[in-house]
Amino acid sequence: MHTLWTSAAPALSYRLYAEEWQLSPIQTTGVFAIYPLFVVGTLILLGDLSDHVGRRWTMLAALMFSLIGALTLAWAVNVEWLLVARAVMGVGVGLASGASTAAILEFSSTGDPERAASATNLAQALGFATALLLGGALIQYAPYPLRLDFFALAVVIAALILPVWFLPRHVSSRTPWAPRLPHVPATVRKAFHVASIGAATAFATGAVLLSLGGQVAHDLVGSANELTNGAILASFAIVSAIATIVARKLRPRAALLLGSVTTTIAVLLLWLATKFHLLSALLISTSLAGISYAFLFLGALTLLNAVAPADSRGGVLSAFYLVGYLCMGFCALALGVVARIWGLPTAVAAAAIVLASLGCATFLFAVARFSAMVE
Repeated sequence: MHTLWTSAAPALSYRLYAEEWQLSPIQTTGVFAIYPLFVVGTLILLGDLSDHVGRRWTMLAALMFSLIGALTLAWAVNVEWLLVARAVMGVGVGLASGASTAAILEFSSTGDPERAASATNLAQALGFATALLLGGALIQYAPYPLRLDFFALAVVIAALILPVWFLPRHVSSRTPWAPRLPHVPATVRKAFHVASIGAATAFATGAVLLSLGGQVAHDLVGSANELTNGAILASFAIVSAIATIVARKLRPRAALLLGSVTTTIAVLLLWLATKFHLLSALLISTSLAGISYAFLFLGALTLLNAVAPADSRGGVLSAFYLVGYLCMGFCALALGVVARIWGLPTAVAAAAIVLASLGCATFLFAVARFSAMVE
């Protein structure tokens, strides 16, 4: 929950920062993109840390970094502060992602990979929705619109530190730790290839909504109320949580195939919403994107939870998130460049083409490789 709340917390603030400090689209998407880039860097250097020092210690370190980042955002006075804050938060989320996902499976009473994947997706959806709904309400109706949202996040992160302190002390690997790329054992690489393309599609969809969603709703669709805009973007997470219940009944291959098709439909509606200024189409688009994210993420994660060895599970899951956040950072930067040169409507059209292409690639990859992987 903390990782997605931290990711989405500034989503509705980017437009306000741009107005307050006269930032260009490249600067605002750059502030967004530095976050996944630092997540990626942390996953590269420290992705399997929790396999060696334990899930608990890794999550405690993650929460401390996120707390520092949230407080820095709350006191930010210029774009440089934003960059530092998002970089520090990226380190926190990079440390937490693989460790917390592995802990949900390992600390559960059943050890069921499908149930653990569902719990992970539900927690992330709750964090995402809370960030956007609470953020929209505080920005629209409370004082200090660029500060109070992040103080609220800081309070939540601080409150999480105590219960995490009392989690089980758990270490899987007996080998000494050294910085290295997250390792994927040869026995699970075919499954990892299938899962990673699904992660790339899911996270790219999130990148578009988080980096440009607030500006799209306000500037292109014409919705001036930040709580309304936050609710529309939060529908991504709310519908994703509901879809998780359905997705639990599906096999990973079916979930990946359905998720890829839904992604393509969602981005087509996003383009139509901006072209014809249809708030209803934007709501349906974000809701369908939530369904596609749930199916893609849950299918991919269930597959990895089932095959990853216990002594390297943290590293495998960190590699999974590494692919997703790399795609997220690249998409955000590329969209910022397109918006700067050709305008926001062109950036949305380009995003629709890219996401539709990723959806088609996921569909074809799952069809072509899943059978070979099972065999």
